[in-house]
Amino acid sequence: MKIRIAILGSALALSFSALAATPAEQLVQQADAWDKAIIRKDAAAIAANMSEDFRQISARGDVASKAAFLEVITSPKLVINPYSVEDMDVRFYGDVALVSGRTRMTGSWAGKPFGSHYRYVDVYVRKDGQWRVSNVQITEIKE
Repeated sequence: MKIRIAILGSALALSFSALAATPAEQLVQQADAWDKAIIRKDAAAIAANMSEDFRQISARGDVASKAAFLEVITSPKLVINPYSVEDMDVRFYGDVALVSGRTRMTGSWAGKPFGSHYRYVDVYVRKDGQWRVSNVQITEIKE
């Protein structure tokens, strides 16, 4: 019985801490979950975080639609190693939020290793109470 009460107490504490999270903390958690879904190649979770009119602008200026982004990011040729985001910043402008940060990513494409260091800005839009990323733009950091 004591174990059951302790487990229930822990579960309630976690629930209340999630409810107490600020909007910025909630968006950071959502962005982190999206990064983890990308690493696992969870196409459904990746797509669920994206608006229908999503686009990505690469460091070279190329533009990819939601379908094109999903095709590449879930390709069996692509392996992305776990990574972390540094200098994360969230700014709100009504129903728009800018999530920016810096990351070093490593992995391989078709067996050939790659590494990149870049800053990014993700534009999230709140529609019907849900935040979805609508635009991603990255800028390479030369080393």
